[in-house]
Amino acid sequence: MLVVGFPAGALQANCYLLAPGPGTACVIVDAGEDCAGRVAEALAEHDLTPAAVLATHGHPDHVAGAAAVTAAHGVPLWIHPADRGLHDGDRPADVRALTGAPLELADLVIDVGLVPGHTAGSVVFRLTTPEGGRLVLTGDTLFAGSVGRTGSAGDRRRMGESLRDQLLPLPDDTVVLPGHGPATTIGRERAGNPFLSGARSVVPVP
Repeated sequence: MLVVGFPAGALQANCYLLAPGPGTACVIVDAGEDCAGRVAEALAEHDLTPAAVLATHGHPDHVAGAAAVTAAHGVPLWIHPADRGLHDGDRPADVRALTGAPLELADLVIDVGLVPGHTAGSVVFRLTTPEGGRLVLTGDTLFAGSVGRTGSAGDRRRMGESLRDQLLPLPDDTVVLPGHGPATTIGRERAGNPFLSGARSVVPVP
């Protein structure tokens, strides 16, 4: 499986391209601000054809580039309905609703986990690679050593429940591709992330 990731925009939000391999269709996860040029470079380098753009949530640093990328390639944006109103900029012409049902795109089966807390419509995307590995793209729900903020638009209790119900059950070897910062694993976070290790009792989060 091919995974290409890079940070984009002022807040350095991670954008990912996922594909079965070079020369195939792909999905783009979190097309944030100023990502279009880097996306185009990655598509050309690996001979990829976009099938869809997916959003872990609706904050601008994760979706501000979605309109440009979807328009350039004639593909839809998938986002949870609760987060469609969080971004005030250009909006893609074709927006589809994430409901928690799995997606079959670009010859990939993508499980969608609903993780309200950082935002009401936050989701995670889980995949099993052809090689047998496990991936979870966590947006701003889980980072290496921390979790996403739950300020005015978030909910601390629901974040704790989301961590407990959607991320704690994953195997330790699951690779975490977060919305900001470096990759990690569920095992590493289970052992060292105080928010994840404490989520069994739904502890408060930032």
